[in-house]
Amino acid sequence: MKYQRRSDERRYRPRGFIKYGWGKNLGRWILYSLIFVLSTVAIIGGCGVLGAYNGIKKEAYQYKDQLQTLAMPKGFSTFVYDTDQNEIQKLDAADSNRIAVSKDKIPEDLGNAFVAVEDERFYKHNGVDMHGIIRAGYKMLSSGDMSQGASTITQQLIKNTVFKETWTNETKLEKIKRKIQEQFLAVQLEKEQDKETILVNYMNTIALGPSIYGVQAASKTYFGKEVKDLNLSECAVIAGITQNPSRYDPRRHPEFNKEKRDIVLDKMLAQKYIDQEAYDEAKADNVYDRIKTVNEETGEKKINSYFVDALIDDVINSLVEEGVCKTKQDAETEVYSGGLKIYSSLDEHIQGICDEIFANPENYPEGTKLYPEDFALTVRHKDGTVNNYGTNDLDKFMGGRDKMIFKSQEALDEAIEKFKASVVDEDAGDEVGENDIKYTYSPQPQVSLTVADQKTGQIVAIIGGRGEKTGNRTLNRATQAKRQPGSTFKVLSTFAPGIDHGDLTLATTFKDAEFHYADGSPVKNHWGSQYRGLQSVRYAIIKSANVLTVEAYTYITPQLGFDYLTNKFHLTTLTETDGQNQATCLGGIQKGVYNYELNAAYAAIANGGVYNKPHFYQKVVDHDGNTLLDNTAPKGEQILKETSAYLLTSAMKDVVTKGTGTKLNFGKTDIAGKTGTTSKNVDVWFAGFTNYYTATAWAGFDNNVYLASKGPEHDLAQTMWRKTMEKIHEDLPEAHFEAPDGIVKMSVCADSGLRPIDGCNPVTEIFASDNLPGESEVCDVHGGDVGAMCLIDHKPATALCPFKQPGLRDPRRLEKIQSGFKDPLNFGGGDPNNQEQCHHTLEFMFQPGIHDILRQEWEQSGNANQEGQDPNLFDGLLQNWFNNNGQPQGFYNQDDHSDDWNQDDHQNDWQNQDDHQNDWQNNQGDQQQDDHQDNNDDNNDNHDD
Repeated sequence: MKYQRRSDERRYRPRGFIKYGWGKNLGRWILYSLIFVLSTVAIIGGCGVLGAYNGIKKEAYQYKDQLQTLAMPKGFSTFVYDTDQNEIQKLDAADSNRIAVSKDKIPEDLGNAFVAVEDERFYKHNGVDMHGIIRAGYKMLSSGDMSQGASTITQQLIKNTVFKETWTNETKLEKIKRKIQEQFLAVQLEKEQDKETILVNYMNTIALGPSIYGVQAASKTYFGKEVKDLNLSECAVIAGITQNPSRYDPRRHPEFNKEKRDIVLDKMLAQKYIDQEAYDEAKADNVYDRIKTVNEETGEKKINSYFVDALIDDVINSLVEEGVCKTKQDAETEVYSGGLKIYSSLDEHIQGICDEIFANPENYPEGTKLYPEDFALTVRHKDGTVNNYGTNDLDKFMGGRDKMIFKSQEALDEAIEKFKASVVDEDAGDEVGENDIKYTYSPQPQVSLTVADQKTGQIVAIIGGRGEKTGNRTLNRATQAKRQPGSTFKVLSTFAPGIDHGDLTLATTFKDAEFHYADGSPVKNHWGSQYRGLQSVRYAIIKSANVLTVEAYTYITPQLGFDYLTNKFHLTTLTETDGQNQATCLGGIQKGVYNYELNAAYAAIANGGVYNKPHFYQKVVDHDGNTLLDNTAPKGEQILKETSAYLLTSAMKDVVTKGTGTKLNFGKTDIAGKTGTTSKNVDVWFAGFTNYYTATAWAGFDNNVYLASKGPEHDLAQTMWRKTMEKIHEDLPEAHFEAPDGIVKMSVCADSGLRPIDGCNPVTEIFASDNLPGESEVCDVHGGDVGAMCLIDHKPATALCPFKQPGLRDPRRLEKIQSGFKDPLNFGGGDPNNQEQCHHTLEFMFQPGIHDILRQEWEQSGNANQEGQDPNLFDGLLQNWFNNNGQPQGFYNQDDHSDDWNQDDHQNDWQNQDDHQNDWQNNQGDQQQDDHQDNNDDNNDNHDD
């Protein structure tokens, strides 16, 4: 029994229970523990994945509320139009060459082509295509090929809009995260938008080539037509680009695109979007020849004109100033990618005239010169270091700015080679690579022009320089170059403020005599050392008289003049120093002025004293049709009285008819304006207007080399102004300046500008009715015992002076500025016999050829051309002198002066007044003609800084 029991125990006892039991139990424990841990990890991992997924999904919620707005195409091309609403330029940034079109403008074949090749179950899924995901996953697991796409059109739209800024630079984890968010947002978007809206937005967004976005831009680029006009083959070409815009670009790789086009057509046929006949016709279409032709015709993107460059800057600044954009960067983004419609003020007809005239080499002086710009040279040394040299280095090497102007391309190249040799040590291993030396050059002298409609202030045409324009937003000399304005400033700084403020009239006189600035330096007239005595404001404007202008500016005070320049005429480049400088009135300012701003100031005078801020646009509309900027009916600022503007216009009309601007006169239409020439002929100007347009022309060297003192180079600004404006007005009706209410005529003394008394030389002048000489404002120059005065020297006359006149006092107004005169002023009560007398001494009057000498003095003194002056006065003065003193040697004929004068023989000649009068008139005509050719006379309108 016991055996049996032991046998049973042995039979049922596990093997090794005694010897190995502890090991078996440990194994079980480890196994169970491992299963537990793995299960726990799996559960936790699953929870973690689920949590991560939910976290990613939750992060996508930030886009949910504004998804419809975000999932829209962004970055659109801006279009610029002229005044006739013709498109003149398309602007776009690197990612904004996009032109959105509505559903009705897109062919059905194009939409079907995209669906067939990109998302064949587009109309069946809810934003995420599970079939596509499974297919792509199987492909990846079975072959390792990850190229099989699974993104739906809806997902691609979200990728290209919501995640536009991030998806191109992702890590693998970020890509997975974005894909999850795309799927979530795609489902949300399809709940909010219908399929057609999503498809249209997709087609307006998708990249279809280098910097080509959306189907309209692609159609314009590849086929030169609207997207609505595409045929089936062309639709397939565009749809085939999507997967790889570079590889399938039909211009650069037509063979690859053809393979893809055929796949698109195959899919469209298989999915029954087209029938066999349409398929066969499309396959047979030799579409790529048309693409090549269009590409050859359009070529590279055209360079902006100077006008468009200026327009861009103007719109950017206006968007910030009007509060449409917060920063200049925001405004620039809006211009280049906001899909704006900019209706410019460009008049294509007038701009065409300007372009033709300024591009014609025959209109420039012979021997066009060259100025190197943007010079850059890199020298690479053997030790790896480099030295960079620029334009300033070349300038120093050449020895000054005048040496930087070259007569030919060969001379310029030779100079650059010499400079290169001076900085390169070939023995030491220095090298200059093929791309290490660069420069551009521009023809010289340079030019600029602004033409504006003064009634609106809108600029209708500009010229920013001569020569080929090779880039966008390069130097625009009409809007960006600050140049010294010369004598064009006289009207704006002095006579406009003086007349408008009531301090001056056109008849107000100042004394052309030696006058000094406050620092003691003398003021010089452009015509030389001769002084012309008491002259009116009208005369000062006509003859561009420096001394008279400085006196008038000092009289009205520089503070008043500067206030008008900055706060009325809105010239933005002036400094505080300019406000304290007397030479400011002559254009002697620190930084210069912009052409277009100077033109706007003169346009205000032309517009009856109403200033309009110069703009290059009429209206700017955003992508949705909302008006952002409107300048169609500008509200101008009345900066001058209408009467003041007309008085200035009247005087400036005389500038053109008988002053320093006679070369500008054309036709019968009234012209008013002002010449300007700076010291040493660095800058030459003409600013003028008709009843139609105001234009300002400038010429000079970019690096401030002196222009010729006379001839075509010196006259270049006037030449180009006249040629341009004459052509612009060719078909316009004759127009004349009309006096406004409040302009009256009055007789005043020519020497005092006040009411005349006995002994005065009365002239008729026009005045503003609120600024007439009052009843008590009578002449303070004539009358009383002052003694005889010389009309040439304006000093007490010698006994032999042929030009003596009854004594003239100096106007009392000059007391205010008398410290500037070298010689004491005579306000009456002094003894003229104790003052320095004129130069007509016995020795002077009896020198050979005295007749011609006296005639020249008379002409240069300005007496011959004085308003209201008796043209026979010179002859009468000489006859009076002869009657009293006899005839000196050589009085009539300088060549015959060696002979003794025979008074009896020549008495009849002298007393034959008719014959002598004819000689005088002929000589006067010849002299006047010579004056217009003489650089030292009135046409050389030069100020002294």
